[in-house]
Amino acid sequence: MEDAAKIRSQRQNRSIVLTNGCFDLLHVGHIFSLRQAAEFGELWIALNGDGSIRQLKGPSRPIIGEKERAYALAALECVAGIFIFNGQHLSRELEIFHPDIYVKSSDYNLETLNLEERSVLEKIGAEIKFVPLLRGFSTSMIVNKIQKLTFL
Repeated sequence: MEDAAKIRSQRQNRSIVLTNGCFDLLHVGHIFSLRQAAEFGELWIALNGDGSIRQLKGPSRPIIGEKERAYALAALECVAGIFIFNGQHLSRELEIFHPDIYVKSSDYNLETLNLEERSVLEKIGAEIKFVPLLRGFSTSMIVNKIQKLTFL
């Protein structure tokens, strides 16, 4: 996190965009949202760490470890950088990283954003934007589909 904040501080002349998520099984919905977010500026991802995902999604998750997820996301042309966080929310990281723009998919709105995160974003003057959600794609849907497969 501190390395990301240091890099961010050296890029004062650029619009720094931050989004966050688990990105457990990278799919077209993720890529669609990330490409949309990157249109606002240099895109960084705050990636939920393995412990954070277990707290959010249960003991069987994540399917893919944090280092592997970070590597896959970093390979995307639209992603400038990534840092991993392990909390339930990223208020502390928002305050340290200080993005110009914070982006979430349209399945969120101002009322459903974490209140503490929203408060920090308002305090640091970050613009909050929402990008369209590509419906029909989610890690949970992929997991359910795999679980329904019958292997001989």
